Amino acid sequence: MKLKEIMEVLKAEELWDFPTDFKVYSAGAADLMSDVLMLAKENSLLLTGLTNTQVVRTAEMIDISAIVFVRGKRPESEVIELAEKLDIPLLLTELPMYEACGILYKHGIKGSSQVEILQK
Repeated sequence: MKLKEIMEVLKAEELWDFPTDFKVYSAGAADLMSDVLMLAKENSLLLTGLTNTQVVRTAEMIDISAIVFVRGKRPESEVIELAEKLDIPLLLTELPMYEACGILYKHGIKGSSQVEILQK
């Protein structure tokens, strides 16, 4: 599913102007960065309620394709600026994490554990 389609189904807004024509194959959701470190999959999406710079730094370290902030949580401008500098798309949805994950799963985005199973 392309990022622009994800934006549509989650009714998400982009927090800086970035390309949306790339594909995302899996997603993971967490508010603990130690859990996020286990999501390291190519072309994956992170859904989180945390809005600090550590989220962006962690996403950069494990090559997360984009971050979706859930529950309408808007990061400070320094977080947005860092993501833009690192070329990590940021989205914001009013949906709670559980519902956002369910919508993505319904539209074909697999969880990170399912991607591993499919690759074996």
